[in-house]
Amino acid sequence: MTRFVLLAGGTATAGIDGISAAGADPELMTHTPSADAEILVHGEPTGAPVVPVSPSGCPTPAVVTRAVRELVGFEVSVVDAGLAAPAAAPTTVVADDPGRDVREPVAVPDAADIAARAREHGCDLATATDDLWLAETVPGGTTTALGTLAALGETAPVSSSLAANPLDLKRRVVEAGVDASGIERGIHADDPVAAVRAMGDPTLAATLGIVQGATEAGTEVTLAGGTQQATAALLARRAGVDADLTVATTAFVAEDESAALRELTEAAAASLRVTDPSFDGRDHPAMRAYAAGEAKEGVGMGGALALADEDGHGMAAVRGRIRTVYDRLLADTEHAPAGEP
Repeated sequence: MTRFVLLAGGTATAGIDGISAAGADPELMTHTPSADAEILVHGEPTGAPVVPVSPSGCPTPAVVTRAVRELVGFEVSVVDAGLAAPAAAPTTVVADDPGRDVREPVAVPDAADIAARAREHGCDLATATDDLWLAETVPGGTTTALGTLAALGETAPVSSSLAANPLDLKRRVVEAGVDASGIERGIHADDPVAAVRAMGDPTLAATLGIVQGATEAGTEVTLAGGTQQATAALLARRAGVDADLTVATTAFVAEDESAALRELTEAAAASLRVTDPSFDGRDHPAMRAYAAGEAKEGVGMGGALALADEDGHGMAAVRGRIRTVYDRLLADTEHAPAGEP
């Protein structure tokens, strides 16, 4: 049985101006992970005040992942990995608080505890499934991934939820965090939990723990996402995980010339699976925005698309269901004309 696990959390790093597009404004961004979880579980926000959209109006990738779930019917679990606002969906809590701003001396003070709790939960999940897909939703997460990579001694650039990747800003933020933490780049190359504690976010600690627990129990693990999940795969390798790992992502991340997804997956000795939903040229506001480079990943979009392909659903069927979910969630926005999906 396939189980899709969404790790939802927060980091104060997301509040840095220009870092993330995961919300129309900073106040609403706080609710993005909770809303994503509710959309994936219930089909719509049931506690969060709004459907997450970027400042330009691009909707959350949860629209795509929910669309695929309605086609495929995979099981879903949600892990509270430091939510800033509670989710109106069943969750397993492994982190009590969101992460701090990465520019502070310590970004995730309880990283070891989070990883340990998550490891135990990974073992529990493994008893119910032999095929586990791990996704994430955490605004600002590519920046904390970049910070974690710095602590590990890796220099590969990460992707972005924005069409124009603000890498210079992210690097300045990470450099400030390295200085504030009093560490040297690469100092935690052999201590992944310490790397997350210094420069990461709770979702990375939780993902690491679940990968450890699930693989120890013999369950196959796919990390559904882009450079954040490739960073999680690298953390798992540095922690001694020797099981096969796969990163399943979208063509949008794989083709992002500002990032180095393939370099990261190779460093993590992970397989890379890329799915192209063929959104280019589609006269639909969500697909048009994704194809233009906004919200290239998140909420396991690439993994969900891979599951649709595995289940025999062509991308035309996926695009048709995206229209249905989009219209249901964003009925008051401008719609694309009906037609071939």
